[in-house]
Amino acid sequence: MSAAAITVEGLGKRYTLRHRAGGPGLLRDRLANLLRAPFRRRDPGSREEFWALRDLSFEVKQGEVVGIIGRNGAGKSTLLKILSRITEPTTGRAIIQGRVASLLEVGTGFHGELTGRENIFLNGAILGMTRREIRAKFDEIVAFSEVEKFLDTPVKFYSSGMYVRLAFAVAAHLEPEILIVDEVLAVGDAAFQKKCLGKMREVATGQGRTVLFVSHNSSALLDLCERGIWLQQGRRAGDGPIRETLSTYLQTGSAMQREFAVASDRPGIASVELDSAALQAGNLRFRVTFRSPTPLRPPVVGLIVYNKLGQPVCGANTRMTGPEWQPAPASAGTIAAAIESPPLQSDSYRVSVWLGDAGQDYDHQADALSFDYVAPHFHPKSPPPEVIGPLNLPWKWSWEDRA
Repeated sequence: MSAAAITVEGLGKRYTLRHRAGGPGLLRDRLANLLRAPFRRRDPGSREEFWALRDLSFEVKQGEVVGIIGRNGAGKSTLLKILSRITEPTTGRAIIQGRVASLLEVGTGFHGELTGRENIFLNGAILGMTRREIRAKFDEIVAFSEVEKFLDTPVKFYSSGMYVRLAFAVAAHLEPEILIVDEVLAVGDAAFQKKCLGKMREVATGQGRTVLFVSHNSSALLDLCERGIWLQQGRRAGDGPIRETLSTYLQTGSAMQREFAVASDRPGIASVELDSAALQAGNLRFRVTFRSPTPLRPPVVGLIVYNKLGQPVCGANTRMTGPEWQPAPASAGTIAAAIESPPLQSDSYRVSVWLGDAGQDYDHQADALSFDYVAPHFHPKSPPPEVIGPLNLPWKWSWEDRA
């Protein structure tokens, strides 16, 4: 039986939020008040405690590849910072067996004033490697990162993409026993993300290293990880095989994220909102609310689903349903829509919503909501199918003739 690489026992992290009475105020006003009455007791305002993690316990064996999933604010990044020794826990402890290399948010781990070359040696030294060991890996790191022309430039001048390329190359090639990677890979382009996932797979399977991977990309999690740990409000909500854990997480609706961004070109004549979306028994269900100062004759609502590359995957509107959809004029209402057993591949998706009538557009909301989807197995005992394109269609193959 493999020994434990990471042991987390009763881990908790508390932050104190301060709310100053009357708001922060301008620096000019605060200095004036201080000069007028330097010895007056100031109102410190209120304090509020916030637990990012609470009573969290789990164990990761050597060589395991574990995906950490959960909504924004669930405590994923806080957990990785504690495991990376960037911050201390408030309660409990984390026992780490082996050298840890972390790739967290852009800006962590590199010194901005040092060049890319100098940061490679600095990170190797932090991991306890000798200069000879670092030199042996140096060419591989530079080739993987594709930033050779900028190697002697201070990294503070790097773009976020260049920074992530070099940071990942350093973390993956300097032979840590434990590799911790946060959602930061989303900064890179699709080709580099694929390259990074391939390297992590090589590190995990070929070299037997332990990997903790945080991502909102269902496809990447299924492709790379064996096990999933689901965090919800700082606590462990699920732990098991990655497909089962991810499916449970998605079925609860926890992965649905409202992302209303007010578009500057919205017509503003009426308003439409995508109130909710849910995954129920493998079906996608949407609920749309609209309001108009005058009755729409008749109201027409449309939905378009996009993949993470911004490509439309599917869409429809109420006018496409045929002559049976002929509602009376209405100035407000709620409309439900469903896609039964959607033939989507495992991926992240965004939904846009539109409102109009037979002759005019009244409102639209781009990227109103995002969700992750896990495609079911065609054969329960087989690995996830390799899908080409955005749809996960149930192809059937058979021999008609062979020699």
